[in-house]
Amino acid sequence: MALLPSLLMALVLFSYGPGASLGCDLSLNHVVLSRENLELLSQMRRISSSFCLEDRKDFRFPQATVDGSQVQEAQVISVLHKMIQQIFKLLLTEHSAAAWNTTLLHQLRNGLYRQLEDLDTCLLWEKKEERSARAMQGLPFALRRYFQDIRLYLKEKKYSDCAWEVVRVEVMRAISLTIHLHERLRNKNGDMESP
Repeated sequence: MALLPSLLMALVLFSYGPGASLGCDLSLNHVVLSRENLELLSQMRRISSSFCLEDRKDFRFPQATVDGSQVQEAQVISVLHKMIQQIFKLLLTEHSAAAWNTTLLHQLRNGLYRQLEDLDTCLLWEKKEERSARAMQGLPFALRRYFQDIRLYLKEKKYSDCAWEVVRVEVMRAISLTIHLHERLRNKNGDMESP
């Protein structure tokens, strides 16, 4: 029974934290995990990108999903969640396990999963507030289409080493953009500490 008052107190403190404008405090740990994920992706490089110049492709990342003038504060959590979720799904395939060092891939999946857990909590708050439901039209579709294009590319290239190298670089770009988006959210909320 003592657990209930402790839980209620934690919820109250959580709702008045630095992220109170969203009802959520997406900690510095999220950025640290993203940077660790970038480092893991860097270590996963198996071949030089210069060998894969013919396989390069512009996946046309939907820039509006991270553009400050297009994405409102309440949308940031949804965009971060969708991006991390799609990256996680991409790396859950059996083809990804065959392409990379399984230890590094496992560590990367764990890092992405931990980020998704943090974002799920924040997403619950956002859905309760329902501030971004109308404004999100088109953004999730654009992200889904972007990641679907990546999956189709891999299939067309028969999951070749070069195809995975091109995708690895693209995923690094996407994770870098999530860091930028998260830092923009923190700066808007007045949390100027750097990780």
